[in-house]
Amino acid sequence: MPTTPVPAPAVQVRIASKLYGSFAALKRVSCSFAAGGFHVLLGPNGAGKSTLLRVIAGLITPSAGTVTTLGGSPHNQRDRIAYMSHSPMLYDELSAMENLRYFSRLQHPGATCDCAGSPEMALRAVGLDPTLTRPVSQFSQGMRQRVSMARALVGDPELLLLDEPFSNMDSAGARELVQLLLDFRTWPLSGAAGGLTVIVTTHQYELVSDVADSVVEMRAGSVVTPRAAAA
Repeated sequence: MPTTPVPAPAVQVRIASKLYGSFAALKRVSCSFAAGGFHVLLGPNGAGKSTLLRVIAGLITPSAGTVTTLGGSPHNQRDRIAYMSHSPMLYDELSAMENLRYFSRLQHPGATCDCAGSPEMALRAVGLDPTLTRPVSQFSQGMRQRVSMARALVGDPELLLLDEPFSNMDSAGARELVQLLLDFRTWPLSGAAGGLTVIVTTHQYELVSDVADSVVEMRAGSVVTPRAAAA
């Protein structure tokens, strides 16, 4: 009987290192992340999680080794990737919809209407009312994180990279956010078959232990023995 081909991983990292002078932020890291899953980079501050995420996003280049993102160089796939830092990076004086419309126009400069990139759909996807008019400076930390994720979704990514999205959130809000990220795996992709691939960094293993499709644990710039994924 013919065998079903195994889909290529969304991300493949092979013996990647990143040096800053004599300091090695990454040390011969190798790992991969399957397409369409919810994946976690786990470790304490200084473990190298954020550096690896930025390498995967194409924001920095490894000093050695190779990284393949969505079948190519991360630098050449930037329009298919959304990266969210632990800082929301929003304009505080604008409403959520005004923020998303602004970023949508930056990402879709040729568009002639506000519907480009579906800001309203993105806000509803993260559980926010797009008609809310108060500025995001008046939002809770959890609401600001949701707006930031909606901004990432406006770009219609195939790969969503989130750096410490649970920071400064209470446990209830963080667990709601985890469920939201799990739901993102079914986010419709206009440019490719399959679901959205989500990779998050965190030091809070208890939040993701039961739901992650894979966990890559890091210490001092290196990958340690992988933890078993949730059944």
